[in-house]
Amino acid sequence: MANCHAQFVDFNSTISLTDDRKRKLKKSRTNLRDWIRDDFKENHKDEIKPKFTSQGSSAMKTTINPIPRTVQEDGKDKIITKYDTDDGVYFIGPLDQRKSVQTYHNWIWDAVDGYTGVPPVDKNTCVRTKFADGRHIDQPIYFIDEANPDEPKLAHKRDGWVPSDPRAFSEWFNEQADENEQLRRFVKYLKAWSDYQNFSDGSKKMPTGFVMTIWAADNFCANERDDIGFRDTLQKIYDELNWRFECLRPTVPADEDVMDGYSYEKYFMDKLGAFLESANQAINETNPKNACHKWQKHLGNRFSCANAKDEDEGAKHYSSPAVVTSNAKSA
Repeated sequence: MANCHAQFVDFNSTISLTDDRKRKLKKSRTNLRDWIRDDFKENHKDEIKPKFTSQGSSAMKTTINPIPRTVQEDGKDKIITKYDTDDGVYFIGPLDQRKSVQTYHNWIWDAVDGYTGVPPVDKNTCVRTKFADGRHIDQPIYFIDEANPDEPKLAHKRDGWVPSDPRAFSEWFNEQADENEQLRRFVKYLKAWSDYQNFSDGSKKMPTGFVMTIWAADNFCANERDDIGFRDTLQKIYDELNWRFECLRPTVPADEDVMDGYSYEKYFMDKLGAFLESANQAINETNPKNACHKWQKHLGNRFSCANAKDEDEGAKHYSSPAVVTSNAKSA
């Protein structure tokens, strides 16, 4: 079997968020927190003061570098990379002091407005601060009734106060990933695959990174080789989804199907089936270069085959045996 473990390890390095980008996000996150704190001291002195918790892929160490996109700015093409982080804004206090969903959204929007040259975006689930280089920081807003500290509610503009606990989700995932770092790599491979498919064909959308994280954790197959373990994980995901196409949230609200309403089930299953077929072909290959190209077909050129050996791993080289020309004994 052709061994592409080294190519996957290199791929992980390529798609993982660089230290410079991590520093930029951390600095911006810290500064936005300070802006919000200062705004509340000045404009909302008698209100519950916000607290903050990093969440999402940054808290789980599964953030990836998305493929750079070309956008139009002032009539010119500009290449940007849309990487991001989530920073939860929590208000903790008596339930009778809770304000409306829109009030909290307005307060956070007003507080961060002006931090960059781009106005914030007030989304249903968060307030988004956008930066010129393509990154953004999402700040979902939560209220925790101090009488029920284990039941945070998300301020959702469309659905009202929705049970949601991203802190518990990060803990659920990290407990598993801390036992085997390979799980984090598999999540990043799945997210990079989705990103490449979305980049190649923007007409339909792949499932989110949140969904990929749950599927990877629920179907994780460890192996000393990333190529084999990832193939086995893909197989298990495919089998599960072929039986029942769903993704159940493991934390609050428990057993919610986060794929409910997803419109491209056949599209995704066809993509996953083709990926799995190529993965099996790659594992059964004897030439690492050929195997690598089968993975690359679905993961894109960031999955480099430059260092894959172009030789048959099963081939053996023996010296030529002596040729017997006669059965006669020497005198």
